[in-house]
Amino acid sequence: MAMACPIEVTVNLLGDKWKVLIVRNLLLRGTQRFGELNRGISGVTQKMLTQQLRQLESDGLVTRKIYPEVPPRVEYSLTEFGHTLRPIFEAMHNWGTSYLEQRGV
Repeated sequence: MAMACPIEVTVNLLGDKWKVLIVRNLLLRGTQRFGELNRGISGVTQKMLTQQLRQLESDGLVTRKIYPEVPPRVEYSLTEFGHTLRPIFEAMHNWGTSYLEQRGV
């Protein structure tokens, strides 16, 4: 049996632009409520944000905590394993910065 390509696995987990932006926000700002994430990601619909958060939770990268209040308060944060994505995002940030500088943007 052929071993899965690690890059393909990573792309499959984070290949959607909304997932990347959700993880970015959670890395930069820590635990957030749904509304905070929704406001912090320009252009995402509530339906898409809900779908992507559920997938990230299913993949073990994000955890959802529901507080027994009325109305219920729900917070999202990265799991310990989700935090291991930090070096990848730092590399993306550095590469993007260099690209923008090279293009004069």
